[in-house]
Amino acid sequence: MRVGVFDSGIGGLTVVKSLLENKLFEEIIYYGDTARVPYGIKDKSTIIRYAIEAVEFFKDFNLDLIIVACNTVSAHALSEMREVSSCPVIGVVEAGILATSNALSDKNSNILILGTKATINSKAYEIGLNAEGFKNLQAKATGLFVPLVEEGIYSGDILEATFRHYFDSLKKPDAVILGCTHFPLITDALEGYFNKDTIFIHSGDAIVQQLEKDFNFKEKFSSTKLEFFASENPEALKAIGKEWLNI
Repeated sequence: MRVGVFDSGIGGLTVVKSLLENKLFEEIIYYGDTARVPYGIKDKSTIIRYAIEAVEFFKDFNLDLIIVACNTVSAHALSEMREVSSCPVIGVVEAGILATSNALSDKNSNILILGTKATINSKAYEIGLNAEGFKNLQAKATGLFVPLVEEGIYSGDILEATFRHYFDSLKKPDAVILGCTHFPLITDALEGYFNKDTIFIHSGDAIVQQLEKDFNFKEKFSSTKLEFFASENPEALKAIGKEWLNI
């Protein structure tokens, strides 16, 4: 089974890591739109246009499935991608809502949703979680985390100061939805800042739950062929991929 994974940049590699660990695919084609990252500050029509162009990119690969490993695109352009794609398209927002429901039996749990400005403004997580019966929701646009991760800053004083900037006035959550695929790379630091019992919902783990719910996987693959493509500087993306994925 061949899958395409699309992200605005490098963050979607955290989703690829979960796919590799769970051995679900024989081949993964990763495409990062590194020339135009970040998407989180762009308007909806632009996000939709870029997302449709990603579907066009994948048309030459005869894919069985496209995974949108970008929360911003998943929140704003999933239906448009499905309209033009010849294979199924699934996104990380739907998966994150499913994973949250699976992780939290108490509907009164206090949930903090983190994401880019575009993801948070879409209210996609709130709408989906409200439909599942969750009402105690806080949402915070934390766009500064994206360039910090891109710069390889996963801990330290700068990140701690950013946490205080965003979180000092918030009620401590029972669960945190990492609504951007860059954010799992700072999970250790977030765990240190919040209560140690806080549950973190990671897009990569969530997408695996969604895949196993929606598709009948009968085979695990001992090895997976992985190809990297980018709209700018693909060699840099490939180097980061090898580092993050330990390949």
